Amino acid sequence: CRAVPCAEQIRFCGSGSEATFFALRVARAFRQRDKILKFEGGFHGVHDYSLMSVGPRAPKAFPAPTPDSAGIPHAIQGEVLVAPFNDVAEAEAMIEAHHHDLAAVIMEPLQRLVVPQPGFLQGVREVTARRGVPLIFDEIVTGFRFAYGGAPEYYGVVPDLAAFGKIIGGGFPLAAVAGRRDIMKHFSHEMSEGGFVQQAGTLNGNPIAAAAGLATLAELRRPGTYERLFATGTRLRQGLEAAARRAGLAAQVAGEAPVFEIYFTDRPITDYRATLSADQALHAAFTRELLTRGVVKAAQKFYVSLVHTDVEVARTLEVFDEALTAVAGTSH
Repeated sequence: CRAVPCAEQIRFCGSGSEATFFALRVARAFRQRDKILKFEGGFHGVHDYSLMSVGPRAPKAFPAPTPDSAGIPHAIQGEVLVAPFNDVAEAEAMIEAHHHDLAAVIMEPLQRLVVPQPGFLQGVREVTARRGVPLIFDEIVTGFRFAYGGAPEYYGVVPDLAAFGKIIGGGFPLAAVAGRRDIMKHFSHEMSEGGFVQQAGTLNGNPIAAAAGLATLAELRRPGTYERLFATGTRLRQGLEAAARRAGLAAQVAGEAPVFEIYFTDRPITDYRATLSADQALHAAFTRELLTRGVVKAAQKFYVSLVHTDVEVARTLEVFDEALTAVAGTSH
């Protein structure tokens, strides 16, 4: 609770998908409303309310959502509104128009690899606070990665609820919902029957995952941790950008220092639609070239770790040059 600005109370669960699922459930209980608003391209796990407009290919149709999976009840589409990320005017207008029906607004502060434009998070925070709609930050990726205080410390915007996963378990299955006491109290059996939110799981907060999480947080509290993480990430990011220029490839490196990705396009990555302009075949070829040279990346992101030393960074920068030169030779 000392690390997370909004964390007056915490509930543990087993995965990031569970964390966002329970955050939305408790927000609906608190507001006694059903609808949620999310942002196009945002990923909040694999439950039914999350898998809406994560990767739509059809033309924009705000605020109507597009399901991303078969098997989702059609009725749930009617409970989800979708807004464009980084369009503060459109987001504010949509929240103003629908605030009477909204249980919550959920968002990734860094949406996948799209950095929030100046004033965007602040604008969403202001309108949700003014209208009494809980703002949920999905911090599965940003939590404890961008700062010990997560996205609120890094971007300077504090939500009402936050969902955490990944880092807090130190690689073990542990996640959490944290937030304002007046919202989180709905998880308590002290609430009346109509206001109590059921949240349980056999492995929630299990001792092995909890011990791993405590050890991880202790490491993150060491002096200089985030300075070192950001220095490593910045070096890799800048090296990747420089290697793309030397190879003569149109490319954008999006994200922040601890987590980033390369998009083979000349279009700035400011929203989900911009990512669709990237050359996916070129990206797949680049990933294969990395693998053949011993550099393994996640499917959609480069994650920087504290265990990466100057030796790994130097070799990775060499491989960036080799791999991008190789794919440039096949793209012409």
